[in-house]
Order: sequence, then structure tokens, then C-alpha cells
Amino acid sequence: MTTASGGQQSMGQILFYRQLEPLNYEKHKSLGVSAVTNPFSFLADTHLVPLTVDEFGLAAVCYPIIFDSQSKTPLAVMGLRPGMNVFLGADGSLDPEVYLPAFARRYPFLPVIAPEDGQSPSQAKDADRVLVCIDRAAKMLSSTPELPFFEGEKPSRFTEDAIQFCREFDVLGRRTQEFVQLMEQHDLFELTPLALPRAKADGTPDEPVKIGEYLRISEQKLNALAKETFLELRDRGVGAVMHAHLLSLGLWPKILSRAARIQASTPLS
Repeated sequence: MTTASGGQQSMGQILFYRQLEPLNYEKHKSLGVSAVTNPFSFLADTHLVPLTVDEFGLAAVCYPIIFDSQSKTPLAVMGLRPGMNVFLGADGSLDPEVYLPAFARRYPFLPVIAPEDGQSPSQAKDADRVLVCIDRAAKMLSSTPELPFFEGEKPSRFTEDAIQFCREFDVLGRRTQEFVQLMEQHDLFELTPLALPRAKADGTPDEPVKIGEYLRISEQKLNALAKETFLELRDRGVGAVMHAHLLSLGLWPKILSRAARIQASTPLS
């Protein structure tokens, strides 16, 4: 399925961020955010949103949690294809009962790695400077803000809280990377096709249509682990994370059902 990146970011095209700019007093001293109708409507074009492992427990009761087949980033499945988020209304309103990933809640802020001169973003180390950026195109940004970015020449309390949230998110991102590495170390991932059921004109089942593939943790491989290895994973606190992921996969029918209600207006290709 379509790749979506999570964790700490480098400059470039990033999921639903359109015009990234490092937060700067001279450039943004008059800006801030104000309340807008349906503030999460930017998710409308997004069907996969990155998750951290600390969110699996809350997310697992709302939608399937999968792993990207290339980056192995954990993803919340909020639709079946780009341009279809089944948890948003036609007006961009978010289903109030769905868990919203932290990746989206930190918007319009984003921590971005600033590597040293001559170094590529992929070579950047933890010690490199992290810039806090904003999406200048975010619709909640305002020149007459309810919550300004700056008070005098210093970041406002709102901005300080947002920066702290970004720092905490980065910690969760690193913990997520460690979990993925652990799953890879024990070869627990398996590639799984995603296919949509079809019916013939007479109502009898037809061949499903494959629309992608994703990674999941293999229950067969998990059950085949040596007892000592299984206990080691349990003691490292990943048992609940794996269980939440596997439990969430039972929610695919929920996504399919929601998609079926809107496919007349946004037909699947």
C-alpha cells in the first residue's frame, strides 16, 4: 500500500504538509492559529496515517494497523486508496469516535532534521539540530490569531507546548523504530495481499480484486518462536503491542463497509 512516512522528518514532501517553513520570529511574529471549522479536513486525501507503538492500544479499536511494505512504518488504515478517508464526512468533519493519530494532532507543526553542511538527511545523526517548522498553507494559520506563535520576541506558551509535543513525538518515533527492528530481528513480518471482494451480476462471488499488499506480524511465526525468545519479547514490553496490532486486523470489514457507502461518489479504481 502507499508509503507514508513517520517519525522525525527531513525537508521534502511530507504527508499533508504543503508549504513547510522553519518557525522564525521575523517571518512569523504576527502569525498564530485560530479555530476553524473541521480543522482535520486536511486528512481527506490521506488513507494511511503513521502511528507510534504507544498508540496501538487506542488505535486498535478504530481501524486496522498495518506496516508499510517498504519502510515498515506502522500505519492507521483510514481508507482504501488516496483520496478516500472513510472517517471524514463530505464536509471534512472527523468522526468524533475515531482515534486521531499524534502524527496528525501535531499539525501544523513538524520537527525537521537540519543536517550539517554537506551531509544528506539520511546521514543526519541524533545530535544534529532539529528545527520546528510550520505548514504555512495550513488553513488554521491566521494573521489575527487566537493563539499567537510569539509573545513579544519569545515563543508563546502555545508554541512552547507544541514544541514539547514534537519532542515527545520524536521519542515515541524512536521507540517505534526499535519495535520494528525487533520484529525484523526475529523475522516476524509477513507480506499480505489486500483484495476487495466482488460479486457477479447474479450475486454469486467473483474473484477478489487485489489493490495492494502490506506487512503484518505473522501469528504462525510468533507461535513458532522458542519459549525463551517469546518470554524475552514479553519482558521487553512488546507483547501488548503485537496483540493490539493482531486484534486490529479484524476491523478490515469496518473499513470495507464504510468505503462501500461512499464509493458511488468516489469509485474505487
